[in-house]
Amino acid sequence: MRMVVLVALALLCSSCVQQETVRFQAKAQQQAFVRDGRPALVSQKANSIVLIRPAARQIAAGGRPVFVVGIRNLTKSPVDFIVRNVAVTQVAGAQTVALKVFSYEELVAEERTRQVVEAVLVGAVAGLNSAAASQGGYSNRTTTRYTATGPHTSYTTSYSSLAATNAQNRAFRQNEKMTDAAIAEGQANLAILERDVIKDNTLMPGEWYGGTLHVAAPSRDADGPRTYTIAMMVGADRHDINIVQEAAP
Repeated sequence: MRMVVLVALALLCSSCVQQETVRFQAKAQQQAFVRDGRPALVSQKANSIVLIRPAARQIAAGGRPVFVVGIRNLTKSPVDFIVRNVAVTQVAGAQTVALKVFSYEELVAEERTRQVVEAVLVGAVAGLNSAAASQGGYSNRTTTRYTATGPHTSYTTSYSSLAATNAQNRAFRQNEKMTDAAIAEGQANLAILERDVIKDNTLMPGEWYGGTLHVAAPSRDADGPRTYTIAMMVGADRHDINIVQEAAP
């Protein structure tokens, strides 16, 4: 019951987080459009095409924007796409602030750190679970007798080895299930990063390549929409993609 209450509270809190959306401002040689209900943009240069859309329909306020990017090499020679050459800048008043672009290696390091913290928490919960199970064989009984001199209450404690064994086995199964779930979640998260995150890549002539691009959350110093630009180098081509992020309607 306690776990159900905690999960319900977590879901309630998550539903209260303000959501935001992004939209693209097309420039020359670009076209903004909608694909499956999500904003998207295509940018075409002499030697390459870039397609971009948000990975999710909405972004939690203060969260990292994630974009799905597709790149095509239009030349007859190989061209390189290097993640460190992607630059994101936010325009805040008269200032321009750089926003970090996270590499695959940095995202993997973050996930491994999260797994270490989760392992410590799971271990602590498992320890408490086992400690509680160690008392599972004991039961307390209160008896009140009414006599001419008044009520008399007595307390007795009994021990059942069968109940103790059942409690310990139940705790072991719960701890094992909890540990297995944490391990499976970590492995799944790493597999998703390996599969989805965009990485350095050489595109052969006519080849498409893509993945998710993770960007640091834009500054919230001021109310209202925030604007930032993703500058992507594909070979010698530079694609500047202007984005507006604002509260969801």
